[in-house]
Amino acid sequence: MSNEDIGYEDVKEYENLFTIAPAFIIERMLKKNRNFVLKFKSAIESHLTSLNEEEKAKLELIFKKDIEDLQAIMKEAYIKTNKRQYKVLSDPKYKQAIKSNLDELRKMVQ
Repeated sequence: MSNEDIGYEDVKEYENLFTIAPAFIIERMLKKNRNFVLKFKSAIESHLTSLNEEEKAKLELIFKKDIEDLQAIMKEAYIKTNKRQYKVLSDPKYKQAIKSNLDELRKMVQ
Protein backbone atom coordinates (compact mmCIF):
# COMPACT_ATOMS: atom_id res chain seq x y z
CA MET A 1 0.00 0.00 0.00
CA SER A 2 1.22 3.45 -0.79
CA ASN A 3 0.68 6.22 1.72
CA GLU A 4 -1.83 7.81 -0.62
CA ASP A 5 -4.23 5.01 -1.39
CA ILE A 6 -6.02 2.10 0.13
CA GLY A 7 -6.84 -1.24 -1.39
CA TYR A 8 -7.56 -4.89 -0.81
CA GLU A 9 -4.48 -5.41 1.37
CA ASP A 10 -5.84 -2.87 3.84
CA VAL A 11 -9.21 -4.63 3.89
CA LYS A 12 -7.47 -7.96 4.40
CA GLU A 13 -5.60 -6.51 7.38
CA TYR A 14 -8.91 -5.66 9.09
CA GLU A 15 -10.98 -8.58 7.78
CA ASN A 16 -12.21 -9.48 11.26
CA LEU A 17 -13.96 -6.09 11.50
CA PHE A 18 -15.74 -6.58 8.19
CA THR A 19 -16.84 -10.12 8.93
CA ILE A 20 -17.75 -9.87 12.63
CA ALA A 21 -21.45 -9.54 11.77
CA PRO A 22 -23.19 -12.07 9.54
CA ALA A 23 -23.86 -10.87 6.00
CA PHE A 24 -27.64 -11.07 6.41
CA ILE A 25 -27.53 -8.65 9.35
CA ILE A 26 -25.33 -6.20 7.44
CA GLU A 27 -27.68 -6.43 4.48
CA ARG A 28 -30.78 -5.94 6.61
CA MET A 29 -29.31 -2.83 8.23
CA LEU A 30 -28.20 -1.40 4.89
CA LYS A 31 -31.62 -2.07 3.33
CA LYS A 32 -33.22 -0.05 6.10
CA ASN A 33 -30.47 2.58 5.85
CA ARG A 34 -29.73 2.03 9.55
CA ASN A 35 -26.93 3.89 11.21
CA PHE A 36 -24.28 1.36 12.27
CA VAL A 37 -22.12 4.12 13.73
CA LEU A 38 -24.70 5.30 16.23
CA LYS A 39 -25.65 1.73 17.13
CA PHE A 40 -22.03 0.87 17.96
CA LYS A 41 -20.95 4.36 19.05
CA SER A 42 -19.24 3.44 22.32
CA ALA A 43 -17.26 0.59 20.74
CA ILE A 44 -16.24 2.82 17.83
CA GLU A 45 -15.19 5.66 20.13
CA SER A 46 -13.11 3.24 22.15
CA HIS A 47 -11.43 1.93 19.01
CA LEU A 48 -10.81 5.42 17.61
CA THR A 49 -8.84 6.44 20.68
CA SER A 50 -6.44 3.54 20.17
CA LEU A 51 -5.60 4.25 16.51
CA ASN A 52 -1.96 4.88 15.67
CA GLU A 53 -0.88 7.53 13.15
CA GLU A 54 -0.85 5.12 10.18
CA GLU A 55 -4.37 3.94 10.99
CA LYS A 56 -5.59 7.52 11.34
CA ALA A 57 -4.08 8.31 7.93
CA LYS A 58 -5.87 5.31 6.40
CA LEU A 59 -9.15 6.46 7.90
CA GLU A 60 -8.66 9.89 6.35
CA LEU A 61 -8.03 8.21 2.98
CA ILE A 62 -11.29 6.31 3.34
CA PHE A 63 -13.16 9.55 4.04
CA LYS A 64 -11.67 11.13 0.90
CA LYS A 65 -12.49 8.22 -1.44
CA ASP A 66 -15.64 8.04 -3.51
CA ILE A 67 -18.12 5.42 -2.33
CA GLU A 68 -17.88 3.71 -5.73
CA ASP A 69 -14.13 3.27 -5.23
CA LEU A 70 -14.64 1.85 -1.75
CA GLN A 71 -17.27 -0.53 -3.09
CA ALA A 72 -14.87 -1.63 -5.83
CA ILE A 73 -12.38 -2.57 -3.12
CA MET A 74 -15.13 -4.53 -1.35
CA LYS A 75 -15.94 -6.30 -4.62
CA GLU A 76 -12.29 -7.24 -5.05
CA ALA A 77 -12.26 -8.54 -1.46
CA TYR A 78 -15.34 -10.63 -2.21
CA ILE A 79 -13.78 -12.09 -5.34
CA LYS A 80 -10.61 -13.01 -3.45
CA THR A 81 -12.23 -14.36 -0.28
CA ASN A 82 -15.81 -15.31 -1.23
CA LYS A 83 -16.99 -13.72 2.04
CA ARG A 84 -20.56 -12.58 1.59
CA GLN A 85 -20.15 -9.54 3.82
CA TYR A 86 -17.92 -8.00 1.15
CA LYS A 87 -20.47 -8.80 -1.54
CA VAL A 88 -23.17 -6.98 0.41
CA LEU A 89 -20.92 -3.97 1.01
CA SER A 90 -20.04 -3.81 -2.69
CA ASP A 91 -23.68 -3.72 -3.85
CA PRO A 92 -24.37 -0.33 -5.51
CA LYS A 93 -27.91 -0.22 -4.11
CA TYR A 94 -26.38 0.34 -0.65
CA LYS A 95 -24.26 3.30 -1.71
CA GLN A 96 -26.34 5.87 0.19
CA ALA A 97 -26.44 3.84 3.40
CA ILE A 98 -22.67 3.41 3.30
CA LYS A 99 -22.20 7.11 2.64
CA SER A 100 -24.47 8.01 5.57
CA ASN A 101 -22.52 5.78 7.91
CA LEU A 102 -19.18 7.15 6.75
CA ASP A 103 -20.48 10.69 7.21
CA GLU A 104 -21.53 9.83 10.77
CA LEU A 105 -18.13 8.27 11.45
CA ARG A 106 -16.40 11.36 10.07
CA LYS A 107 -18.37 13.50 12.57
CA MET A 108 -17.11 11.32 15.42
CA VAL A 109 -13.51 11.67 14.31
CA GLN A 110 -13.59 15.45 14.00
